[in-house]
Amino acid sequence: MVIPIHDDNPVHRLPVITYLLILINVMVFFSEPIARLPLAGETRAAQACRQEAYFREYAAIPKELVSNDPLDLTAGPPAGEDACQPVKPDYDKSPVLSVLFAMFLHGGLLHLAGNMLFLYVFGNNVEDRLGRVKFLLGYLAWGYAATYVFAFANSGSTTVLIGASGAVAGVLGAYLRLFPRARVTSLVPFLLFFPFRLPAWLVLGSWFLLQWVYSSGAGLTEGGGVAYLAHVAGFVAGFLTLLIVRTQDPRRRRRRGRDRLAA
Repeated sequence: MVIPIHDDNPVHRLPVITYLLILINVMVFFSEPIARLPLAGETRAAQACRQEAYFREYAAIPKELVSNDPLDLTAGPPAGEDACQPVKPDYDKSPVLSVLFAMFLHGGLLHLAGNMLFLYVFGNNVEDRLGRVKFLLGYLAWGYAATYVFAFANSGSTTVLIGASGAVAGVLGAYLRLFPRARVTSLVPFLLFFPFRLPAWLVLGSWFLLQWVYSSGAGLTEGGGVAYLAHVAGFVAGFLTLLIVRTQDPRRRRRRGRDRLAA
């Protein structure tokens, strides 16, 4: 509905974890087969199968998560023009760890850019309020919550789940709880991308509503390949976390520290 590009909500310390997460996501993406040139003599179909095998080794798969048991087959070289030949995997996979790895995998440059934009705009303030360690733990926990909720709602699915969107959705939920009245400069696509300064509750509330509507089928949209239910779960997890966890404005912490020194 809108594309946020900036918020009028200054931070009081460098958001190291937010920047580090963005850097790791970018580095991992450009190490994926999909982001590199094909091998010498490799066809496009063979490269696609290599990418599929890469995702099946490292990404989360609902059926594996629910059973905590890796699948018996993975993607091999194409048997014909397009289809990848199923083969036995030559690796040991931990379904629980695959959730962590999947948070840093992306299926394309736009997928990566969208997630990193939202993390860049909203992550710094949540990190500023929570502190670096709590923010990192929260980010990972929200990603796990989003992935497992989707997995248990789609327990028989063998479709790979990739992307930071579940964890980033948690950041959005936390931001809405902390800064509902902050002004967010956003581009509105249906108004020729004209920028507007909108309250965070409207920007993030409309985003959540859209994800909720799309997730009504509790799964991937046909042809869209988007796990909207994971977005909903991550957002709710982030919002609820900030209802439970007590935070303090960094300015108050600094004032309290100065008062102690003066005393």
